[in-house]
Formats: sequence, C-alpha cells, structure tokens
Amino acid sequence: MPPDFEELARRFGALYTGALTDVLDKRGRLEQTLPSKLQPLRSGMTLAGPAWPIEGRPRARIDYDVSIRKILTMLGAIPAHHVAVYQCNDRSAAHLGELSVTSLKARGCAGAVIDGGCRDIAYILERDFPVFSRYTTPQDCVPRWDLTAYETTITIGGVRVSPGDYVVADRDGIVIVPVELRDEVLADAEGLVATESKVRAAVTEGALPLEAYERFGAF
Repeated sequence: MPPDFEELARRFGALYTGALTDVLDKRGRLEQTLPSKLQPLRSGMTLAGPAWPIEGRPRARIDYDVSIRKILTMLGAIPAHHVAVYQCNDRSAAHLGELSVTSLKARGCAGAVIDGGCRDIAYILERDFPVFSRYTTPQDCVPRWDLTAYETTITIGGVRVSPGDYVVADRDGIVIVPVELRDEVLADAEGLVATESKVRAAVTEGALPLEAYERFGAF
C-alpha cells in the first residue's frame, strides 16, 4: 500500500526533533542530525516529508544553457510532498531561488534542505515555503555549478540521506529518519511525547527529576 504522504506529514509535523533523536538514539542511530549550520530562512519554519536527494559540485565556466537545462529538469522531477535535500559540495553560489521555489510550491513539494546557498530570500519568504540552508548569496549557481545526480544517496555532515528517508526540521535542527525505520520511529516518538507530557505535569506539581524518571521511564 503506498504511503499516505499527507497523514505522515501531519503526524511527524506534530512531533519535535528532540523526541525523534531520542528514539533514534535508543535504536543505536546516534548520527541522524544534520549540521547545525543548516538554518531556516525564517525562525519558526518547519518541514516534514520524504527526502529527494540531489548532488552537485562546482564547475568553472560550465555552459550556461547546458547547466540550467539540467537543473530545471531536476526541479521538475521532484514529487509532491517530498523535500529536496541538496549536497552541493560548494560554498560560493546560490543553489535555490525564488522562481524555483514558486514552481516547487505550486506542485506541492514540502520544502528544501540545502547544504549550500539560497538567494531571493525576501521573495521566498513571501511564498511561505520552508527552506533550510547553510548560507545566502546573490551569486547564481547556474554558470558555476554542475548538477551530477539526483534521487540518489548523499551524505551531509556524516549523515547518509537516501531517497525516501524521512526529513523533519524545526527550530532545533534537522533529523533524518531512515525509511526502513520510519513507521516504528514515528510510533515510538508519539508515545514518547505523550509520556513527556505526563513527566511535565508531574514535575510542575513538584516531583523531583529522578522521581519522575523512575515513574515514567523518560525525562
């Protein structure tokens, strides 16, 4: 049965990344958080969806028409509900701008995570499309960067990101949930959040931290 993308996004979106990392830690997946340098374009941005990984690298004097056609073909292939996740191997150019975001949003994509750069920030914010990136710059990638692969496994900050892995991002950071663990981690995280609500109530009423942990098994 195909996944219900909207229901998964609703359930993951109701969680927070701290709960997901706690559940992944208990499963021995201790390195599932992307680098903290990847920040939202605006505070309060969140996203949740399956990863659609993209990779490229700097290439001086690449033919403009060849480059832009490859990039636009790739952008047109990103499915609805998915998160574009870029490993750019670059620190000089913007790999996403307002026109690309307008197209992605119109087709129902869930957001973008870019280990690279972004531009046209004011216009992107008007679109209310969630983007997490490493830096901003007005310098376009088209004549400076070569798209080498997409819908393939990439690595960002030591974290492997494969097609279909689940991406959840909030103000604390970005977590990658391996696709083979998605449903189990989701259920466990929902249970953990419910337990933490009980812990919160207990300590508010005066329970000591260790007492609350021993009672509920979480803190």
